[in-house]
Amino acid sequence: MNYEAVIGLEVHAQLLTNSKIFCGCPVAFGGEPNTRVCPICLGMPGVLPVLNRCAVEYTIRMALAVDGRVAETSAFARKNYFYPDLPKGYQISQYDRAGEPISLHGGIEIAGEDGPRFVRLRRIHLEEEAGKSIHNEPGYDPDLSYIDFNRTGVPLMEIVSEPDIRSPREASAYLARLRQILQYIGVCDGNMDEGSLRCDANVSIRNPGDPLGELVEIKNMNSMRSMERALEFEIERQAEVLDDGGRVVRQTRLWDEEKRETFPMRSKEEAHDYRYFPDPDLVTVEIARSWVDEIGEDLPELPDVRMRRFVEDYGLPLDMARQLTENRARADYFEACVGQVAGDAAGDAADQVSGGADGQASGEAAGQASGEARTVSNWMLSELLRVQHENRMDQQTLEERIPPDHLAQLLGHIKGGKISGKIGKDVLDIMAESGKTPATVIEEQGLVQISDTGELEGVVDGILAEHPNDVADYRAGKTKLLGFFMGQVMRATQGKANPKMVNELLRKKLAEG
Repeated sequence: MNYEAVIGLEVHAQLLTNSKIFCGCPVAFGGEPNTRVCPICLGMPGVLPVLNRCAVEYTIRMALAVDGRVAETSAFARKNYFYPDLPKGYQISQYDRAGEPISLHGGIEIAGEDGPRFVRLRRIHLEEEAGKSIHNEPGYDPDLSYIDFNRTGVPLMEIVSEPDIRSPREASAYLARLRQILQYIGVCDGNMDEGSLRCDANVSIRNPGDPLGELVEIKNMNSMRSMERALEFEIERQAEVLDDGGRVVRQTRLWDEEKRETFPMRSKEEAHDYRYFPDPDLVTVEIARSWVDEIGEDLPELPDVRMRRFVEDYGLPLDMARQLTENRARADYFEACVGQVAGDAAGDAADQVSGGADGQASGEAAGQASGEARTVSNWMLSELLRVQHENRMDQQTLEERIPPDHLAQLLGHIKGGKISGKIGKDVLDIMAESGKTPATVIEEQGLVQISDTGELEGVVDGILAEHPNDVADYRAGKTKLLGFFMGQVMRATQGKANPKMVNELLRKKLAEG
């Protein structure tokens, strides 16, 4: 039978605060176990939590980015359940019935299976992270279990969607979009490998138009691909259960990446199983509208807005603009490089005009920014990504080795005829390894392009003299041999010959016969 999947996601984003949500312990990945803890995050008797203002601000920032409604008052609740790595025996969280979360509603648009799909958000709330249980890991006794409380109390923002997603592919697109927004506004690094972005999925199936089916929660998905695989397996599993006349049981299941299957963890809890009640140690949070407005004014340009601006301002194709704005650092790099290239061009234009030329120079700069953008984007999305992947550099390392102004200088050398585009790629490789400026690399490697007409004419004459039969064939109509002659000249000059000048000289010489 052809079932319809109904999917909702609960995304947990670790916030980029310096300290934990209710104490002053530092937040950082890794470290010696149980060294970033204090009596408050360990849940010792008699201690009192104090809310981290920055965690609230970051949650408001996300709410505004997805058009959520920020609450005037918000409260924290105790969510009671027992895990060995939960030192208090409860988690401080937020729940609608025990105090309004920081944000309700809002949503994001994604590319759905049948066109754009708007995924509504139910709520965005704050909670504290639990610790980490360690079983059968290298360096530990295999017969014992250990607990590391370093991440206990790390601030988590939970983003809960409505069940508006209809396929594993849409779920992946939704998570990727959320991750992009979180990174753009600077509240979460989105690193799924380190657990700073995690996702639980609620999935059920039904006949189209029927009421919602019994949902199953899936945990332990540490990548977008894992999430897609887990959902694909679970949808197929539930379909087989129904086709065999069975009933899908409401439960929580874990994803096994090696076996590529889900398996039962426990029966799925209802809200009342957690015995939510307002936390008596934390006062109600009052959120002033003026504070929300201030946070909104400080929001950066969001990815969709920036993508459209790249198309309109720089004349880029939509797909190219989308790739450039996939992450904020890449988009910033692009604009810095274009600004440098256009600024240099505007300076050249200003030198060529006399009195009262400021307006004209500004116009030249604007035109150059649009004209040079395609060149910058082509290099960024091809050669720059290539050297980044080959050298296994993250964005920060890339920018340290090849700052935007260095790439702009390299493109300026190519445009000015100092080096060819082919040599430019070699220069870029050396820049990635050494961090040197393009001018330094060109000088040290002796890569300056040969643009002397007399010198090039001598090389061209020599090549034509060495290949009389090919010259005759060209003049007989085999004009594709021009590429062969070009290659011979470039080889003879070690790639330093000016390609445009060589092309012109070859055509002229070959036409003379």
